[in-house]
Amino acid sequence: MSGDLAARQAELVAALVAGGPLPPGFAPAPVDAARRALLRKRAGDVARHWPLLAAGLGADWPGAFTAWADGRPTGGSLRDGWDLARALRAEGTLPPLGAEELAVREAASRYDGRVAPRPRRRPAFARVGGAVAVQLAGRVRLLRPAPR
Repeated sequence: MSGDLAARQAELVAALVAGGPLPPGFAPAPVDAARRALLRKRAGDVARHWPLLAAGLGADWPGAFTAWADGRPTGGSLRDGWDLARALRAEGTLPPLGAEELAVREAASRYDGRVAPRPRRRPAFARVGGAVAVQLAGRVRLLRPAPR
């Protein structure tokens, strides 16, 4: 019995946060409302970790984030923001403030998209959308801002 409950709970969580199908016995409207509320909460958490990215998108932030995040399980706020910034860069829609923030993050840490970011121990250089950042001795400096 408890295994069945655990399986149903896992199905519900997958429907709420990972784009899984709605489990039998649940009304679609309340589950969809909860899913949208969780996406809004997640967008706020990511904006706290990536304030320049969120500010650069301005009023488009909630829509851009939820369009990207809908159906994707979270990797945590830091990683979600990083993955979103990289996706926007690939699309050519990363705003200059987001490019600067991503360049600084990429100079400071290694992140391959699968495991948690790790601080870089050696000097590093990152260029994103015209922004250039360098990391030496654990300090990161933005050498050139992204063109506006």
